[in-house]
Amino acid sequence: MSEAPLDITESLDIRNNRSHSDWTANDWLAASVQPTLVLGSMFLVASMVANDWIYRELFAAIMIVLPIPLCFVGERIWTKRKDWLLEPKEMLEDVGWLAAGAFIWVPLYSNFYETPISEGFKALRDTAPLRVTLEPTTIIGYLGCAMLVMLISSFIYYWLHRVQHESLFWWRIHATHHHITKMGCMRGDRTHPLEWATLLVATPTALALMGASDGVMAVAGAFGIWSGTLNHSNLPLKSMPVYDWLFATAQQHHVHHAHLRRQADSNYGCNLIIWDRVFGTYCGDDYEGQIGAGKAVPLSVKDQLALAFYSDKRLKSL
Repeated sequence: MSEAPLDITESLDIRNNRSHSDWTANDWLAASVQPTLVLGSMFLVASMVANDWIYRELFAAIMIVLPIPLCFVGERIWTKRKDWLLEPKEMLEDVGWLAAGAFIWVPLYSNFYETPISEGFKALRDTAPLRVTLEPTTIIGYLGCAMLVMLISSFIYYWLHRVQHESLFWWRIHATHHHITKMGCMRGDRTHPLEWATLLVATPTALALMGASDGVMAVAGAFGIWSGTLNHSNLPLKSMPVYDWLFATAQQHHVHHAHLRRQADSNYGCNLIIWDRVFGTYCGDDYEGQIGAGKAVPLSVKDQLALAFYSDKRLKSL
């Protein structure tokens, strides 16, 4: 990734100087949308599990599927940046990446599927030396246990993600996700197959070691799905004060996808931002400028899949 020119940096600094005291009612509304949807989804799923709703399977399916179509429509009604609106070809490409994540990679790690990998995590849970189980029965219990699991899994995710940015060797499997020049709700799954093998380790490991029940996993999963979708969306969502000290927001993640290295090498937490604050990699800019790594130009699907195998020289030239 190459550094942006000085004049762009100065322009960003000017646009990032607006304080919360200058916010209008519309600004506060834009900041309230993400916390309401993300925390609301966690509460609804926790209620569903704790009270054993009759149609809980159908409701869970709706909660998993709803974020992307809702955000997709929202992006065309309440657009953050018109230059990020996708062309039909780009949409079709995103659908392919989304399908691969939903039907190939995520199921390998899920307790809802019987696979050698998921069975391995179950074995890890059964032999974990901690001998801890998270099997709450109340709404508050499910929320608290999900937060505990998220804190641990996001700590693992933070360091895996940070190493990918700081090491060229590991960057090659993460570069696919950053070689996008537009943000959109379907772009969270634009992830190289080899990266799924690293970033998906965090949550299953935390779940296994802590003996988390399927209900706890469902609550944490609701948070991850809504947060991840909103964080990549082309919606003018602002970072809500207080909420954005612990939870990652769309604006924080847009900054992470920026072309400017100062911004891109920050905000590694996609669900929780607390570890960035603790370890000094937090960036609170409210404008992200150009999106994309390297030359910030779209790459073919072939290049995106082959990035992991390119030489260092070719990788840097893209």
